[in-house]
Amino acid sequence: MQSDNHITYELRGNIALIGIDRPEKRNAMSQVMFEALGRAAARAHEEARVGILHSHNDNFSAGLDLGEHLGRDPIESMHDSRAQHVLLNTVEQGKIPFIAALQGATIGAGLEIAASAHIRVADESTFFALPEGKRGIFVGGGGSVRVSRLMSTTRMMEMMLTARVLNVQEAAGANLVHFITPVGGALAKALELAAGIATNSPVSNYAIINGLPRIHDASHDDGLFFESILASLTLVSPHAQAGLREFLEKRAKRLVPE
Repeated sequence: MQSDNHITYELRGNIALIGIDRPEKRNAMSQVMFEALGRAAARAHEEARVGILHSHNDNFSAGLDLGEHLGRDPIESMHDSRAQHVLLNTVEQGKIPFIAALQGATIGAGLEIAASAHIRVADESTFFALPEGKRGIFVGGGGSVRVSRLMSTTRMMEMMLTARVLNVQEAAGANLVHFITPVGGALAKALELAAGIATNSPVSNYAIINGLPRIHDASHDDGLFFESILASLTLVSPHAQAGLREFLEKRAKRLVPE
């Protein structure tokens, strides 16, 4: 395992684990930590089939390190925000899917990081908040785009205005969480999911994580056209042809409810 400014990187087979490890600050994110996270994500895209974002302690991240921004020039803060957008785009729009394994505080910038992943697993200790309204600030790590698309603009607006805290069940109802585990179980579940996703066609995985968001943003007809292109391109890949043969020869695992 390697560490870079409180961000760790570990490659387990074809799965990259990127961890946040700053327990004395509840994993509050500084700008250099965002930069290290971006470097780790870029490395994962080159070395792994799936990435996992996780924490080494009781909290995923309690948000932005606000001490860095006290008395700062607003133009400088704006450039930091734009840099965070680019760095989290490295997670969201790269070659491989990412899973976020969450626990404890997932607040502000922590939620923005989690929202850049494609699947979110949270244990029962996880709680979510966007207290920017009470702090006199605004989200800066892409939350107004990513988080609002997950839970709706009006729901995000309410959370920012009131600083209401959502427990893990409420967060699942708000579309922030896909899987809930017992306390301490989020990373194990994320690893289980990652192992399965890693066996998918890399072409199909890439089309899913990069195609679906763009189709969502397109017009009705443009989205359908783009879908047809992706369907035809993925179909001719060697992985797709092997998967089709496996299904037709009745060697594929039957899908059943869990």
